[in-house]
Amino acid sequence: MAKAIAVAEYKTVSAGVTAADAMLKAADVDVVEAATVCPGKYIIVITGQLSAVRAAVDAAKSRYPEQHIGSFVLGNPHEGLFAAMYGTAEVKSLRALGILETFDVASMLVAADNAAKTAEVELIEMRLARGMCGKSYLMLTGEVAAVQAAIDRAKQTAANEGMYLDSSVIARPDKKLLGSII
Repeated sequence: MAKAIAVAEYKTVSAGVTAADAMLKAADVDVVEAATVCPGKYIIVITGQLSAVRAAVDAAKSRYPEQHIGSFVLGNPHEGLFAAMYGTAEVKSLRALGILETFDVASMLVAADNAAKTAEVELIEMRLARGMCGKSYLMLTGEVAAVQAAIDRAKQTAANEGMYLDSSVIARPDKKLLGSII
């Protein structure tokens, strides 16, 4: 079953919650996350079949256009994206560690998808805006060259949108760091 993922962002909580309700009523989609993020904005992340996700986003955009900040739909996302978002990725060992940080949710999802499709890496975790003043980050692991290629591609993707903040690749992370990451 091919899935799609989408994000819609609103200026206010009231508009965001109402838009989330409109999305759910418009199409058969599932909410991955619907929450306030700093500084008082509201994001909705949904998944489902591509046509349903598109219909849901269209409904949300039309509900409160004056409060709508932005939205996007990503068809055929990498299978590791969902586990990283849900915090359920099962990474058995940490090799090289790549970290990418963006200013927003939308650019992070696209950058993470591109990173995972660029090289043989495992997505560890993706934190979307919550507790980070609206910023997002991704951690991934693999062989050094693969991690570097994935981070370079993700960095380029986020930079194209003007949302790249920072990134790094640690070739051999200290073992004491492993417990806090995996």
